[in-house]
Amino acid sequence: MSTIDQPLATIATTSPPADKAQMGTDAAPRRRGIAFWVVRYLPAEIAGTAAMVVGGLLATLWTDAAALIAIAALFGEIIGFYAVLAVTIYIEQAPVSTTWRRAVGRTAVLLVAEFGAAELLDTFLVRPAALVLGVWLLPDPLWGMLAGKVAADIVFYAVAAGAFTLTAKTGLRDGRRPTSLQAVVT
Repeated sequence: MSTIDQPLATIATTSPPADKAQMGTDAAPRRRGIAFWVVRYLPAEIAGTAAMVVGGLLATLWTDAAALIAIAALFGEIIGFYAVLAVTIYIEQAPVSTTWRRAVGRTAVLLVAEFGAAELLDTFLVRPAALVLGVWLLPDPLWGMLAGKVAADIVFYAVAAGAFTLTAKTGLRDGRRPTSLQAVVT
């Protein structure tokens, strides 16, 4: 049964509570289906893709250099993607935080924990190479950017989904484990 305070994304993935005597100490890990990942990442992906296309196409007004077009597209995507995810994670953290400052701090920590490694690899290696290659190989910059984006997203989400699962298993996501910023943001 769900409550009005329960986040929408968890209603579909939460099973009814089992008897504690039956569960024992080793409860089976909760598996998340494709619907969870789509609900979690699709809004940010749409915003990031729109911002990528706008940034990349605006760059084509000033240059034909594939590298500069790719960099403009990359920055646009980063801004659009993380703006949506910051709001999403804040909404998840507000119910498990005692103050709005703590929710903001937890949001920052979880953004870094979930996306830090994926973003470093993606921003400095995989995505620029994929975007440049796509813009260089395909005659239309729009299709080149989209092809490069899809290739880079596969690598990005493999790393980010693993990090999300790790933060959930360690209790960082649901407030069972305090973040190191709690003393700073209170």
